[in-house]
Amino acid sequence: MNTHLSLLGEIKQGNYKVLARVLTLVENDIKPAELILRDLDSKAEVPVVGITGPPGAGKSTLVNAITNYFTAKDKRLAILAIDPTSPFNYGSLLGDRIRMAAQFNKPNVFIRSLATRGALGGISAKTIEMVDVLKASNFDLILVETVGVGQSEVEIAGLADRTVVVLVPESGDEIQNIKSGLMEIADCFVINKADRDGAATFANNLKKIVHQGSKTIPILKTIADKNEGIEELCKWMIKPLDKGSHQTKEFLYAEKAWKIIQHYKMKDIDRKKLHEDIREALKESDFNIYRFAEQFIQSV
Repeated sequence: MNTHLSLLGEIKQGNYKVLARVLTLVENDIKPAELILRDLDSKAEVPVVGITGPPGAGKSTLVNAITNYFTAKDKRLAILAIDPTSPFNYGSLLGDRIRMAAQFNKPNVFIRSLATRGALGGISAKTIEMVDVLKASNFDLILVETVGVGQSEVEIAGLADRTVVVLVPESGDEIQNIKSGLMEIADCFVINKADRDGAATFANNLKKIVHQGSKTIPILKTIADKNEGIEELCKWMIKPLDKGSHQTKEFLYAEKAWKIIQHYKMKDIDRKKLHEDIREALKESDFNIYRFAEQFIQSV
């Protein structure tokens, strides 16, 4: 039997040790990653929920509470935590979330951290590939937690079946982001830390904006560290999905394909060589970044 097929068999059976190894192969483009991706079960119907929002909104605490809710019901969860990338070593800065420490020993929970690798919205081709690997396993639900909020975060819509945008009562400035595009991706707004001052006013302002849109978006209030409002959110997360229009699905798959093709086209670009070439080029008095980039591409 082919090695990659036996690895896929182990993943399907829920072997987390093999799953972790395969994710490392895929993340780093190590053989037989390409064969594994090519032979993934594309019919996997595991729901993927994206959780995004500004730093400090309590996303990790919320994910922790969601995990507790589902594991208490014997559900199997995979959590992909997408971290900011260090510009110096291209690694994951935060590592697996410290707040999630209590979840590591649970047999029904698999947690993986992934560096964004410079993707603006935190969604790189690697994220897409790793989520597809997780979908080939035996999970009941996959959570993808991303950093930041804004226009670039629209990318998560191509990855997740549902997107939860987490805000806090102090997120007044984020209202502008919501008006300028975040509405397109939010399937649900969660106002976390809803026991803080201004929560009711913020919720009312948010409702006014949401009602201007074409789709009905629920606004839920939670106090994640006190486990309040979690059950309502979790029940919404696992409601049967509307299949949506064929056109939307086509658009999302085209976006996904674009990311994957872009990644493979960039595969041969040596970042170290790029750095060295830039160092040399900067010595020239007539240095121009656009001319440099054009020449570099031609030399690849």
